[in-house]
Amino acid sequence: MQQPKNTHRLLRALAKQGLEVSYKDQIYTVRSTECADAPAAEVLLPPDFPIEGKAFKQLASLTTLAHPGGGKVTRTFATPDFHPGDTGVAIGSVIQTQGMVVPAAVGSDINCGMRLHVVDLSVADFLAQRDKFVALMKGDYLLGTRDVTMTAAASRGIFNEGIPGWLEQMSQHPMGSVAKSDFGQLWQEIDRVQFLGSLAGNTRWAPIELTPAAGLVRDGGLGTIGGGNHFVEIQEVVEIRNSRLAYQSNVKVGQLAIAIHSGSRTVGKYIGGMWRDRAKAAWLKGYPFPQSSLFALSTATNPDLVAEYLEAEATAANYAFVNRLILAELIRLRLREVYGDLAAPLVCDLPHNLTFPDGDGWIVRKGACAAGAGQLLITPGSMGTPSYLLSGLGNDRYLNSAAHGAGRAISRFELTRAGASYTESDLGLTSGVDCITLRPERRIEEAPAAYKSIDRVIDTQVAAGMVEVVAKMRPILTFKA
Repeated sequence: MQQPKNTHRLLRALAKQGLEVSYKDQIYTVRSTECADAPAAEVLLPPDFPIEGKAFKQLASLTTLAHPGGGKVTRTFATPDFHPGDTGVAIGSVIQTQGMVVPAAVGSDINCGMRLHVVDLSVADFLAQRDKFVALMKGDYLLGTRDVTMTAAASRGIFNEGIPGWLEQMSQHPMGSVAKSDFGQLWQEIDRVQFLGSLAGNTRWAPIELTPAAGLVRDGGLGTIGGGNHFVEIQEVVEIRNSRLAYQSNVKVGQLAIAIHSGSRTVGKYIGGMWRDRAKAAWLKGYPFPQSSLFALSTATNPDLVAEYLEAEATAANYAFVNRLILAELIRLRLREVYGDLAAPLVCDLPHNLTFPDGDGWIVRKGACAAGAGQLLITPGSMGTPSYLLSGLGNDRYLNSAAHGAGRAISRFELTRAGASYTESDLGLTSGVDCITLRPERRIEEAPAAYKSIDRVIDTQVAAGMVEVVAKMRPILTFKA
């Protein structure tokens, strides 16, 4: 396939900045000319998607990461939703390392991820009592009426063991908003959560106020959506493309679906910030700092620190798993309150911002999902465009990974700066977008026009043999904090 038109000038500009870029069969190969030993990075990008020079530079910078005491990047790949990141790591990056971990590559939004439920409720029945349901959920999600009180043992269980640790304690001492939950169902759903919703964490990395020895804990961060592109969305299943996998996942046309996008909130910020500073402080004396300011930890020179970081990251990841579960449980309980006894089973829950073990090394997925053979994943569009339930094909050519969304096309700053001049049509908000938020500017910041085409992202990955489509959903109503 020919290189897309009108890119030669940009590629020449990138060449002057030390980047060698070539294009073949929808793959851009990016190499740093300043570091001959670094591996080339690859970007799977449709020819009609723009080349973002900042994102290409961030990706090339990742390939040059190495630790003077041992450790390097071995492969780097970017998914079609690829775009610049605020912390120096492009969103959509997949980084394979050997002999080192890179805390700053994951950053502070540890285990940001997606969760999907389906509900045997038609759109017509849902809309008949929409206002009552929205009022209840607005209270829980936006006005703080949810009650996440738990015992100190339950809170410690979250950080140590994730969902199983929390469930074990809450099953014995149910309280707060989830006291009426079906804990048997929650136990049964664990096998649909990646890593069973449990990593080897430790309370020593958690904020001390959330891990007392006894008493009750009321954590204001749990059961919160978060800012940015995080959301809870009611959708309708409109198409099945793999009937066998859909049947196995309880997914049928005409159902409602609940898609949840959130992470570890303030706990992730706390732990991520702590380890950004620790990795910098541990850098070998006498060696120049990396130009990217992304400091690695070496298994050869910092084995204890590597183990401690992975434990700390797991601690925040466990919190994120429980946060998404509680967000889902709040909405499932309100659905039952308004519409009657509904099972609303879990389809899948998986991270897209985490360090994953990979043989004798690791893979960091920054805004990318694991897409191993048979792995279900939910890839959202915007609040005005479809989302997709996918199944991974385990394609090592792309590091067994897939996109985590559509990817931003226009920054939030650019949209809000010029928002007054945009019409509803310009923003893609004329097709019945129902956004529930306390901040009107969120409709502009997260408008459909801010994102790339989710259909093109999905089609490109299907053609590349990364994933297959199981089902397609359209948005009905979105909650934004």
